[in-house]
Amino acid sequence: MTVLKTIRGAFDLRRPLARVGAVLSVLALAACQPIEMGASGPQTGQSIDPSQPVPVALLVPGGTGSADLDWLARSLSNSAKMAAADARGATIDLRIYDSGSEPGTAVAMANRAVADGAKIILGPLFADSANAVGNAMAPQGVNVLSFSNNTDIAGGNVFVLGNTFDNVADRLVKYGVRNGKRRIMMVAEDDTAGQVGARAIQRAIQRNGATLAGTAVHPLSKTGIDGIVPNVAQAALSGNVDAVFLTANQGAVLPYLTDKLADAGVSSASVQMMGLTRWDQPSARLQLRGVQGGWFAIPDTTMKAQFDQRYRAAYGETPHELGSLAYDGVAAIAALVRAGKRNALTTSGLTQSAGFAGVSGAFRLKRDGTNERALAVATVRAGQVVVLDPAPRSFGGFGF
Repeated sequence: MTVLKTIRGAFDLRRPLARVGAVLSVLALAACQPIEMGASGPQTGQSIDPSQPVPVALLVPGGTGSADLDWLARSLSNSAKMAAADARGATIDLRIYDSGSEPGTAVAMANRAVADGAKIILGPLFADSANAVGNAMAPQGVNVLSFSNNTDIAGGNVFVLGNTFDNVADRLVKYGVRNGKRRIMMVAEDDTAGQVGARAIQRAIQRNGATLAGTAVHPLSKTGIDGIVPNVAQAALSGNVDAVFLTANQGAVLPYLTDKLADAGVSSASVQMMGLTRWDQPSARLQLRGVQGGWFAIPDTTMKAQFDQRYRAAYGETPHELGSLAYDGVAAIAALVRAGKRNALTTSGLTQSAGFAGVSGAFRLKRDGTNERALAVATVRAGQVVVLDPAPRSFGGFGF
């Protein structure tokens, strides 16, 4: 059995992908503008005096000796500093702590931060660390805005800021149903992330009135994928399937799986292909024959491009793709403080129904600790990304 070399994707960030000058007023004004507050009810979090500096702790995965994690830690730190500097009408007292990659270190840093006066925690990145920090902060009434996208840790005083599989699956299935793709076959890896992704796809299918037309689960090996391709091809080309939805979370899976399916006649020319991961990253994927015409979800790129340009001008390097999460977190807090909300850091403040206009598009936090993010539906044509359905700009518009 040949085992595929794997790269951990967005869900399991134990090993993330390696991948200030003048302020642009449009970003500073547009990012994270609050519109209304959420409903009242049971909540966690600290009350504040919005006229005074608000102590915010940022936990970043620095201090591990890993070049990738150090880059990510720099990106999160610098992005948070940019947001704090942009916070006109609110003063954010940002304190940054290296929390490494282990839960024990993260908890120790969170406790130190609260002892230093922090009223809310931004980070940490890894799901197990965020869960441990949330448990440690709960008795102290401090909310945690983690950079994880693992919804298993969400709830209580823990919120996830990362884009979730549920967001992607729901966006694609909803778009598919609108375009006559109601009978959806799912192909998933048998690892933890693949199965979490599979459950997200199943929920999206049920939520949007589609039909699960079949499921194929494969091991993370070439022989494992080879073993399912004939059955997938038979089902996909039977006339009873409108779309094939791939989790393909591990980096080595997508090229091999889509190539083998294309060999078997399964491509978007015969049945609509859909993907839970970014089919445009890394850019070499755009040349894969099996992704041509497939659907995947991407954030609104307009504000992100401006943010990346500002960041490069200020710090002389490209930010990590997850760095903007720290900007969004700080900017959302600052917007609520600027609005004079004493409950800005509480559940009711953070979960305002209108959400925020973030660097990567509109987003909002939900009371169950998960989030909703506005996404565009994109495809690949002749090796180029083409947006089929733009990301909504607010939660009052189409798509939510």
